[in-house]
Amino acid sequence: MFPFDNTYARLPDRFYARVLPGKVREPRIIKVNRPLAALLGADADAVDSPDGAQVLSGNVVLDGADPIALAYAGHQFGGFVPQLGDGRAVLLGEVIGQDGVRRDIQLKGSGRTPFSRRGDGRAALGPVLREYVVSEAMAALGIPTTRALAAVTTGEVVARERLMPGAVFTRVAASHIRIGTFQYFAAREDREGLETLAAYALARHYPEAKGSGNDALALLEKVIEAQAKLVALWLGVGFVHGVMNTDNTSISGETIDYGPCAFLDEYNPNKKFSSIDEGGRYAFANQPRIAHWNLTRLAEALLSLFAEAEEEAAALATARLDRFPAIFDAAHTRVLRAKLGLSREEEGDGALATDLLERMADSDVDYTILFRRLCASATDVSADAEVAALFANAGAFHDWAEAWRQRTAREDRTPDSRAASMRRVNPAFIPRNHRVEEIIQAAIVDADFAPFERLLGVVTRPYEDQPEHAHFADPPSPEERVVATFCGT
Repeated sequence: MFPFDNTYARLPDRFYARVLPGKVREPRIIKVNRPLAALLGADADAVDSPDGAQVLSGNVVLDGADPIALAYAGHQFGGFVPQLGDGRAVLLGEVIGQDGVRRDIQLKGSGRTPFSRRGDGRAALGPVLREYVVSEAMAALGIPTTRALAAVTTGEVVARERLMPGAVFTRVAASHIRIGTFQYFAAREDREGLETLAAYALARHYPEAKGSGNDALALLEKVIEAQAKLVALWLGVGFVHGVMNTDNTSISGETIDYGPCAFLDEYNPNKKFSSIDEGGRYAFANQPRIAHWNLTRLAEALLSLFAEAEEEAAALATARLDRFPAIFDAAHTRVLRAKLGLSREEEGDGALATDLLERMADSDVDYTILFRRLCASATDVSADAEVAALFANAGAFHDWAEAWRQRTAREDRTPDSRAASMRRVNPAFIPRNHRVEEIIQAAIVDADFAPFERLLGVVTRPYEDQPEHAHFADPPSPEERVVATFCGT
């Protein structure tokens, strides 16, 4: 079914634990991502079949697969845990897709592993549906992300705050190497393991950076750049990861682990959703700072590989880490410039965007709706009225719009061209939190997956107007508002 070509499983045994997925009673397919299956070199019909359900649930292990649970450590809300690992996930193996790209195929919720601690190793249906919808929406939005290959029900229940239907999620990723993977070996003072992992990660994800003579330092530089650009893209669509622990920070620069994630409705830089983030550590505007903090932990883990002398190693690491704010600021300004329809750089562009965001925060303006409506204002001044109506005081927008038009007038670009480019980066549709909760409740309470299919179809075409689905762009009513999201463990 999948043409496996496994490399991580050939690393030393201490990198993982060999484990078979647990069997389930009655697996049934909810959804198979048929285009992704084909990209991975599989027969989509075979994957999307009763026999495929046996594979996707873990009941059947295919020839060529080499199931392992990866070892890693991590800082969780700032506290270091020296051993975490895949407690409810099994990496089946790797495939080289039709595009020549190597990817992992992992079952999430497939049973206990040696890293499960007190957990049952299973996944509830709700978090599986959330991850499927949000990860595929992020892919459609153009943001680096792990992908959803499939979701299946198990015919069993799992105990969380109450009994819930069980499910297994099949995740596809560039790899599952995390900052916490490096921390695992550093905590054990395993220099050989660190060297092996750094060389492997660089060759797999950033082969163009090989040959510098210092693989570990080259890797740090690449991961800093990838994470800075990734978080800038998150802010561009109002995404709040919710649990940016170092074990949830991918070396590849992909978004990974959609636990208590959410999207902004009204713009509030201090907004947080995660029920376990009591202090707002991972609030929306804190995400760049936390990414920098996480990268510092990566540098600490790799420190012994940068240079023999600790002082020299620290200086090399600090020089790279000090570049993060500038890399992030440049990436974020590029994102905001594109959202405003600006095609060339001017010094005041960041201030112009910040001024708008501050005015939005003062009036609790919906983030996604504001920027989508602004696309129309790029071609027609009369459209300003609909944008201004989002503010408590219409003058707050009109004053800003005057400065925006003075700025756009300095570019040799037609209004239609500007509006078209803005519509390509300002989505009409995101997986709004209340809509995600609706599909979860329909599936859990009524075993009705039609709402899931409808929402998935809408959010995987985020930049199209889709007038027949216009209500999916509406913000929540007060009683629909989601104030907290929950991790699936």
